[in-house]
Order: sequence, then structure tokens, then C-alpha cells
Amino acid sequence: MYQTIVTLKKGEGRTLKAGGMWVYDNEIDSIRGEFENGDVVEVQDFDGYGMGCGYINTRSKITVRMLSRKRDTVIDAPFFERRVRDAWEYRKQTIDTSSCRLIFGEADFLPGIVIDKFSDVLVVESLALGIDRWKMTIVDQVKKVLGEDGILIRGVYERSDAKVRLQEGMERSKGFLGEPFDTRVQIVENGVKYIVDVEDGQKTGFFLDQKNNRAAIHRFCKGKKVLDCFTHTGSFALNAGIAGAESVLGVDASQLAVDQAEENARRNGLEDRVKFQCADVFELLPQLEERGEWFDVVILDPPAFTKSRNSVKNAVRGYREINLRGLKLVRDGGFLVTCSCSHFMEPELFARTIREAAAGAHKRLRQVEFRTQACDHPILWAADQSYYLKFYIFQVVEER
Repeated sequence: MYQTIVTLKKGEGRTLKAGGMWVYDNEIDSIRGEFENGDVVEVQDFDGYGMGCGYINTRSKITVRMLSRKRDTVIDAPFFERRVRDAWEYRKQTIDTSSCRLIFGEADFLPGIVIDKFSDVLVVESLALGIDRWKMTIVDQVKKVLGEDGILIRGVYERSDAKVRLQEGMERSKGFLGEPFDTRVQIVENGVKYIVDVEDGQKTGFFLDQKNNRAAIHRFCKGKKVLDCFTHTGSFALNAGIAGAESVLGVDASQLAVDQAEENARRNGLEDRVKFQCADVFELLPQLEERGEWFDVVILDPPAFTKSRNSVKNAVRGYREINLRGLKLVRDGGFLVTCSCSHFMEPELFARTIREAAAGAHKRLRQVEFRTQACDHPILWAADQSYYLKFYIFQVVEER
């Protein structure tokens, strides 16, 4: 059906055959037919067996991103409507959709695009050339499908400003897709009100992937003294406050984030109990230890310390240090909440790093629970890149 055929080398494509979505440049034996980067092509095994179709970009190490496992699939507006409809139905069954991730790239079989819904606003992040061609079609289908449920979208903003676009041969892009609108959007999550800055906030404006994890801390924060490190715009800190914490200190290195967190605290009537400080967490924690400070709950939600396999060793040192310092501040019988959002910090490695930090701090850990990202960020098995967030809650006890 497709004019261009990508043929795999014999013995290659193991991840693809296991259910993955990517074909790497070093797995390809030949490309037959004329094409432009971004076109949809057919993928075959070395013996001619059809593997499906996807869009090609020879500028990227990920040469083909699969759209369908069926070789004769027609890629058009109805195809994208089916994908969008499936994604929306899944979310209606699994999570609060007032604000959620509507499209999560490969995990929704739409590789290279993310769409977040913040109340009645959509934020689009397009990271691959092939899907970029269909971006507006997908947005139109999202509006259509949501409209059938009485949800009207008042504006769409694009945040395709990640560096990874350069690897695809594309320029970074940011701005309105359609008519301009107020880009400060109020959302409510777990009973907490936030202002999301979709224009200048990190990534798409707010980290929806921790939604259920933020709710999980409510049950042990009441009446407690809480420290929230890397608070960003105050999400964990405000959840602790809503849950009845006696006092909360949120810390972030960005003054802009701290200002937004303080505004969010006022919006929730928590400014008397939830305070924020602009500081480097790595510098502040030793200072708090020297002053003899103790907390009932310490929360560590750092940015990804590694975005490639080449820097994993440095990331391990960072995670070990921050967990060791955090553990030293937890009162005996208190709780440590710690997580990693780096795909390359594999679960076993992250667990070992926490174990080493606990040994260094002379603390013992009792695991309360282990969680991952919220279910609107589904983990597609065999598509390893869709699994990135590791989240632990521990009770911390002294050596005894």
C-alpha cells in the first residue's frame, strides 16, 4: 500500500516485535522507494513479513515511529479520531478528567505528541516530525470528541519548545494555536486550587503525573510538620496543608516558582501554615541539620537528574546525597516521600540508591507503598520510555 518500504536486518526489531513503537537506524537493512522525512512508510521484517506502518525521519536515531501494527492502515483524519476517542474513553474510566493528560504519545499509540487538558484549555507538545504534520488534525479531533461530552475548549497553546525537536530537524515552537486567551488557568486537583501558567510554566505548565501520589500523602500529614523539597509551584506542600498539616515549608531554587506557590497558598487560604523559601535544596538541607531541625514528613520531588544513560552515574550521586540529607531530617517514626522522574534511573537502581542513603544516614526504612505515574500517563509494556516515575513512601525509624 505504501510506496516506501523499510526492511529490518535479520535478527533485529526485537523490541518492535515485543510490542514496542520504535525502529532505530541501526536496525534497518534497507529503505526502498522515494519519501520525504515525515512520510508514512511500511515496515517489514527481513523476510518480507509486514510489521505495520509509521512515519520516517532519517535525521533521527529513532528512524521510524510506529502508528499501527497493521500494514494496510490508512493514516487520515478518521484514524486520528479513533486514536483520540480511545484515549479519552480510557481516561474517563480511570481518572478525574477535569485536568489530565489526554494524549501520552506512544502509550496512546500516537508517538511523539502530548496533549494536556487544564480545565477548558489544551496544551500541545509535539516532538516528532511525522506527528507534527498531523498536529492540528489531532487537536481538531480532541475538540470534537470532548465536545460530544459537553466540554468546550476555549483555547489551545503549543509548548513544543523542548530541545529534542532539534534532533528531529525541527525548530522549537511556542505560541497560540488559534485565538489568544488568558494563559493563566485555574484548576482544582485533590481539593487544591492552582493557577497553571501554560505559557511560561515548566513543560506544559503543571506536573499532572503526580496527581494520585499527591493524594496519597494526605493520610499522614494531619497535625504534622512537613518539608517539601523541589516544591515547584507548591503542589505537594499545598496537599499537605489541605490535609491539615500543622506547618509546611516548601523549598525551590526558582523565585518565579516560589512566587506562584505563595499565590496558590493564598488562593487556598493556607498562607498562615504553608510557607515557601527560595533556596538550593542541596545547600539548605545540611543547614537545617546543623540547626537541629526535625520534620515529621520530608518530601523529595526533584527534577530529573539524568536525561541520558551517559549521566546516570552522576544522577546516582545526586539522588543518594539528597535522600541521605532528607533522611537525617526525619523524626523517628516519621515519613520520607521520595521519587525519581527520570526514565534512565531504573527502578532497581533507584531502590538501591535509597538503600545506600539509608545506610549512610543510619536509618531503617519500612516501605509504606510504591507507586508510579498517574494512570492518565499509562505505561505501555514493551515501550519502556513510557515508564519513568518511581514514587516511594517510607516510614523512617532509628537504628534499634
